[in-house]
Amino acid sequence: MDHRIRRIVTGHDEQGKAIVELDGFAPNQKTRAGAGFVSTLLWVTDETPARLDLKTDRADRTIGVPPPPNGSVLRIVDFPPITPETEAMKQEDLLKAMGVSHHGDGTAARHAFMHRTPSVDYAIVLSGEIDMLLDDSEVHMKAGDILVQQATNHAWVNRSNEFCRMAFVLIDGIDPLAPKA
Repeated sequence: MDHRIRRIVTGHDEQGKAIVELDGFAPNQKTRAGAGFVSTLLWVTDETPARLDLKTDRADRTIGVPPPPNGSVLRIVDFPPITPETEAMKQEDLLKAMGVSHHGDGTAARHAFMHRTPSVDYAIVLSGEIDMLLDDSEVHMKAGDILVQQATNHAWVNRSNEFCRMAFVLIDGIDPLAPKA
């Protein structure tokens, strides 16, 4: 599978005319060690409302899975079919590679890929199929399916024989499980 993602970013010139600022393959692509997920970071905002006048590539950075405080992340992830080796991964290793500090409430995880981010996530299956595991249930998703996730503990497991490509938009949120002040 070709993991390159064409990214087009628009903006304005000095006279306020709409222009294309960037057009090409998104350069910020990483393969998650051990799991084989190929993650392409397309855009990041650090504030809400978002600054729309910056003339920089906002994806030219290192960032984990969660969005920045008050910000958002757009990424494409290609999930390879699960293998016995990836099923046997240590959860701590994967969470570290993902930039996630925890998987949930501190109890034993249902699957090594379990994680949680304090964000609202829009997940769109572009091609293939995948299973989204929750603490006690799971949902099978296929191309065209869309999930709205609200800071829930979950894992993405591709039990098919083909890659699954998903688009994710993560927006920082107020963690419903954070201790109340």
